[in-house]
Amino acid sequence: MQVLINLFLAALWMFLQDELSVLTFFSGYLIGAIVLWILRHFFAKPFYLSSFVAVFKLFLVFIYELITSSLLVMRQVIRPKINITPGIITLKTDLEGELEITLLALLLTLTPGSVVLEVSQDGKVFYIHAMDIPESSGAVYRSQHKFEKAIKGVTRKWWN
Repeated sequence: MQVLINLFLAALWMFLQDELSVLTFFSGYLIGAIVLWILRHFFAKPFYLSSFVAVFKLFLVFIYELITSSLLVMRQVIRPKINITPGIITLKTDLEGELEITLLALLLTLTPGSVVLEVSQDGKVFYIHAMDIPESSGAVYRSQHKFEKAIKGVTRKWWN
């Protein structure tokens, strides 16, 4: 609803300025966003741009974890003698709902060096194959903590 109000205010601003251009629409959109931010206490849901900020934070956390885990995998691969001990680790989570659990499983699988093999029926335990148990398991646990915090910031504020 807030997005539609903001688009309406942007179009209204564009027509009141009597100039049909992208720049006028964008300036109207910014003014509409400011007006909605001022009136945010009158809406049942939080200000809609805060959800975009939370999604962007989740994206940045994923990019950071992707780069650091890629460097960890590259360091293992370029060694003259590969000395890894692959294995399966269990990871417990306090996330709830199919969206949160699926998002965590996908994010953990997309980071190099780990693959989610199975999720328990209740969704509280993940079974993850790690490339190198001593190094990768610590990285997976750190990634899990960061991902869970970012996922909760996205899903629990906006969709509940």
